Amino acid sequence: MKWLRTLMIGFGALAIAVVAAGFIFQRQIGETIFFRGVDAIAGADRAAGLPDGLHIFVCGSGSPMPDPGRAGPCLGIVAGERAFVVDVGSGGARRLARMGFPMGRLERVYLTHLHSDHFDGLGELLLQAWVGGSRTAPLPVAGPIGVEDVVAGLNTAYRVDAGFRTAHHGPAIADPAGYGARAERIEAPTPTAPSRIILDEGDLKVTVILVDHAPAAPAFGFRIDYKDRSVAISGDTKESAALVAASKGVDILFHEALNANMVQALVEANRSRSQQHIAKILTDIQDYHATPEQAARTASAANAEHFLLYHIVPPIPSPYFTAAYLGDAPNLYKGRLTIAQDRLVVSAPANRNDVRYQMFN
Repeated sequence: MKWLRTLMIGFGALAIAVVAAGFIFQRQIGETIFFRGVDAIAGADRAAGLPDGLHIFVCGSGSPMPDPGRAGPCLGIVAGERAFVVDVGSGGARRLARMGFPMGRLERVYLTHLHSDHFDGLGELLLQAWVGGSRTAPLPVAGPIGVEDVVAGLNTAYRVDAGFRTAHHGPAIADPAGYGARAERIEAPTPTAPSRIILDEGDLKVTVILVDHAPAAPAFGFRIDYKDRSVAISGDTKESAALVAASKGVDILFHEALNANMVQALVEANRSRSQQHIAKILTDIQDYHATPEQAARTASAANAEHFLLYHIVPPIPSPYFTAAYLGDAPNLYKGRLTIAQDRLVVSAPANRNDVRYQMFN
């Protein structure tokens, strides 16, 4: 056994040497790792390496509730060479930049509705698209009635900052003509005809869907078709027959979800601490969101091939709580059910039947 003792001493000495070297050469090692990371990430259009098809960048899977792992609701869409964003909650623009989303190709932002958590990252996105995307015209922002006020307010709020950017970087980089956004109002579908095509250009089609998030009305979902692949996005809504009808046969469905039992526990906890105003808000939000089970019924009725939950309410502290959050949803939908995470990219390559999942760190 002497040889084993000698071997263990040798391994111990090696481990100590490695740790010591890590401290002694910390600067050199840190610089090497950092510079390699910069080379891999900075300025990268990571969508360029994806196959032709429909790709969804999850830039925000959270809600207004504080969640260290999730930005506010935000989905980046790459359809062939074209790029869009659906909603941009707080932190979503930074997620997009980190993921290497092709900001230079971004042609429009679609807003599902005008609750602030769905556009409170828009100012930051406009700045990134303007300077980082070298825009020479304002970015179109399309949404329901009231989008004009949102866009006008953000343009005013960021105008002073924009002047500083142009003065510092020059008009070749921060072209004043490309600053800000241009509002595009989407006329709401009607209850009797709750969906309609709003963009139909070659291989790409965008459909707006009237969903129920009253009193935030009108509220929209969207379906995007590119070649033979498709994705539907619920926005915020109760269980919706209109969403089912418009989402029939989609490859991918993103649906919001609120676990009412977990939220009710937060209601009772706040009441016990005399936080009646917070308890009232938490009670109220339960009547205009879908539960995981209701979302699963929608996915099943639509015959969606892949089903992802986003706009997660309340935050899930760790993956251990996934089963508790989902409740009976796995019994109601028999396809692939996933709780979306920030930095996830879901890809549906054209002229194929598969859907791919990968994390863009």
